[in-house]
Amino acid sequence: MADKNAKKKADSQNATIAKNRQATHEYSIEDRFEAGLVLEGWEVKSLRDGRVQLKESYVDIKKGEAWLLGAHISALLSASTHIKPEAVRRKKLLLNRHELNKLIGAVERKGYTIIPLSMYWKNGRAKLEIGLAKGKQLHDKRAASKDQDWKREQARIMKKG
Repeated sequence: MADKNAKKKADSQNATIAKNRQATHEYSIEDRFEAGLVLEGWEVKSLRDGRVQLKESYVDIKKGEAWLLGAHISALLSASTHIKPEAVRRKKLLLNRHELNKLIGAVERKGYTIIPLSMYWKNGRAKLEIGLAKGKQLHDKRAASKDQDWKREQARIMKKG
């Protein structure tokens, strides 16, 4: 019984595959959605090895479908010889029609951008957290970094007592 609990705890700790750390600095996130991914077999193996980068990726909506573009998934060296792995191919995102309509409306009418925030495992499936975001101005970035520094300083003061 203890082995199952230890395995669940280890799985929950290693659930995150990749994070887009730059996203919260560059954008103010208004809303978050969870999307499934349509992947090929070699991509899943690479994700399990942690070979993914979301830094320059974004989500585009074409013909009522959401697509992840610019995400770099590098193939393993032991990839099959009969396939040609494409590191930066576009991947289809799986969302409900209601969520897609909300995203389409926000992007077309209100000028929002859809960016990937993190990729993680959930029940053995790769999921992507996407955010509906607006770009920050330079003064907004400065204010955010000042707030973050102040919170860090407060934590130090409280810790010292």
